[in-house]
Amino acid sequence: MKPKKEEKSQGQYNREMRALLKERLQKRKEELQKREEEEDKPYPLNVLPRKAVKETSVDFIRAIVAEDISTNKWDGKVITRFPPEPNGFLHIGHAKSICLNFGIAAENKDARCHLRFDDTNPVTEEDKYVNSIQDDVRWLGWDWNENLYYASDYFEQMYDYAVQLIEKGHAYVCDLNASQISEYRGTLTSPGKDSPHRNRSVEENVDLFSRMKEGEFEDGSRVLRAKIDMTSPNINLRDPVMYRILHTEHHRTGSKWSIYPTYDWAHGLEDSIEGVTHSICTLEFENHRPLYDWYLDKLEVYHPQQIEFARLELTYTVMSKRKLLQLVDEGHVNGWDDPRMPTICGMHRRGYSSEAIREFCRRIGINKFNSTIDIALLEHCIREDLNKTSNRVMAVLRPLKVVIDNYPEGEEEWMDAVNNPEDTDAGTRRVPFSKVLYIEQDDFMEDPPKKFFRLAPDREVRLRYAYFVTCTDVVKDDDGRVVELHCNYDPATQGGNAPDGRKVKSTLHWVSASHALNAEVRLYNHLFTKERPEDAAEGEDFRSNLNPQSLQVLSDCMVEPGLKDAKPFDRIQFERLGYFCVDADTTADRPVIN
Repeated sequence: MKPKKEEKSQGQYNREMRALLKERLQKRKEELQKREEEEDKPYPLNVLPRKAVKETSVDFIRAIVAEDISTNKWDGKVITRFPPEPNGFLHIGHAKSICLNFGIAAENKDARCHLRFDDTNPVTEEDKYVNSIQDDVRWLGWDWNENLYYASDYFEQMYDYAVQLIEKGHAYVCDLNASQISEYRGTLTSPGKDSPHRNRSVEENVDLFSRMKEGEFEDGSRVLRAKIDMTSPNINLRDPVMYRILHTEHHRTGSKWSIYPTYDWAHGLEDSIEGVTHSICTLEFENHRPLYDWYLDKLEVYHPQQIEFARLELTYTVMSKRKLLQLVDEGHVNGWDDPRMPTICGMHRRGYSSEAIREFCRRIGINKFNSTIDIALLEHCIREDLNKTSNRVMAVLRPLKVVIDNYPEGEEEWMDAVNNPEDTDAGTRRVPFSKVLYIEQDDFMEDPPKKFFRLAPDREVRLRYAYFVTCTDVVKDDDGRVVELHCNYDPATQGGNAPDGRKVKSTLHWVSASHALNAEVRLYNHLFTKERPEDAAEGEDFRSNLNPQSLQVLSDCMVEPGLKDAKPFDRIQFERLGYFCVDADTTADRPVIN
C-alpha cells in the first residue's frame, strides 16, 4: 500500500510557492544575463538581436498555440476571445484571462483577440457594465480594434440552429417548471428520468418553439431542451435547457425577443460563428465541454478547440461576483470602484498601475490546478513598478507643529528636492521652508527608548533637503499631550549636510505650515481579516470576516503645495510613508488621496 500523501497547510504551500518563485526568478535572471552576453556576438542580418524580440513566458496554453501554428492546424490562424457577461465589473481574476487571451494574440503574427459580450440574460445586464468593461480592458493596455461582438448579434442565427436541432429530433419543448426540471435531472449519484414531454413530435415542437418566440406564453411556462441522455454520468448532458421565456427588455435588442438562449447553448456557438481557434476557459467549464461538443457536432458546424486553465484566487479576497455585489448592495464598501475591492476599477482608483497588474499576471503563470496566490506577490509587483515611476512628495499625515526659534521671522526658502531617485529624467522640484513646520507625531518621543533615533529633547536630526535641527522645548496641552515643539536650526547645514562632518542618525520629512495644503488621506488595508474569507464559523458567512480597520480616514493631513496641480489617478510616493494616488473626489480646494 502506498503511504498516504501528507496534506500541506495553506501557509506551508504559500511558503513553498514563494521559495519556488524566488528560485525561478533567479534562474530567469541568469538566463537573461547569459542572453545579454550572447548579444555582443555577431548575428546574421536576417536574425534580430534578442532585445528586439518581445519576451514572453511560455505556459502550456502558449505551447499548444505554438504547436498548432507549426502544424498549420487552423491554417496558421490564431483567434482568441475574452467573453465577459455585462452584468458586473471586472476584477483581478478577469485580468488574468484578459492578459492571457490578448497576450497570445499580441505575440503571434496576424493573430487577433475578440472582445465579445455574452449578453444572454437581460435581467442582469446593463450598458454601464458594457462601458466599464471596455474601459478596464483599454486601461490594462489591450485593444480589440474592430473585433467587438455581442452574443445578441447572433440571436437570429442561434434560433435557426435551435430549429435545426428540433427538426433532427435533438431538441424538444418541455412544460416542466424549474423545480420539476431540477427534480427530474437526478443527482451526481442517481440518474435522471425523462420529461413527460420528451417524445413530442417534431411538428409540435417546431410549432411550440415558434409560439414561444412570438411571446404567446408566460415566463417560465415552457423551455426548449436538448435531447441527449438523462442517465449520463455528466449531469450537464441530462437534457439541458437551451431557451427560456423572458418578457424582458434587452439592453441592445429591446423587446424584440421573448425567448433568450442559455449560456451553455450560446457559448460554443458564438466561438464557432466567429471562427475562434482557441476557446480558452477556466476549469469550471471543463465538464461543460462535452455539451459544447455535442451541440456543434449535431449541427455539423465549425468546431473551435476549448482549453481550460485554473482561475485566479487571492488571499484576503473574494472573487465571486455575487459576493462582491453583496458587499456593494449592503454598504460594506463604497461602490464597485472602492479601493478595497478587487475590481480593476477599484485597483485603478487605489493607485495600482496597469503595468504592474500585467506583470503580476505574467509572474503567476498559467496552470491546470487550482491554487491560491498570496496577495503579497501582487503588492510586491505594485511596489516594484511604483518605485520606478512615482514621483516623491513630502506629506505629514498626523501633524505635529514645529517652530524654528532661531529662523528669521517672515523669511522663506525654496529647497531643491529630488522627484525620483530611480529616474534621473524626473528632475527636481522646489519645496518651501519657513519658520513653522509640521512633522509626523510618530517622529517625536519625549522619553525615547534606546533604538529610537528620531527627534527627542536635545537631539539633532536632519530635515530632508533642508537643515539639521535640535529640539529645545516641548509644549503640551492640559491633558499632557505634546502639541508643539521648539527647535533651533544650524544655518551651515543647508541641504542636509554638516561642513564639520558630524552625522545624525535620522532624517525626517516635513512640510512648511504656511505653504502646506490641507488634505484628506484615506488609508486602506485588507478588506478581510482572514486569508480565506470563506472560512467562517458555523452559521456565519464570509461577511463575518470583514476587517473593521480596512479604511481609516485622516482629515487634517498636510501635503506639499505642489500637489495643488495633481489630477485624479496621479500616483505619488509620500516619502517614508508609502505609495498613494490622487482620488477622483479631489476638489480645487482640497486634495483627497488614497
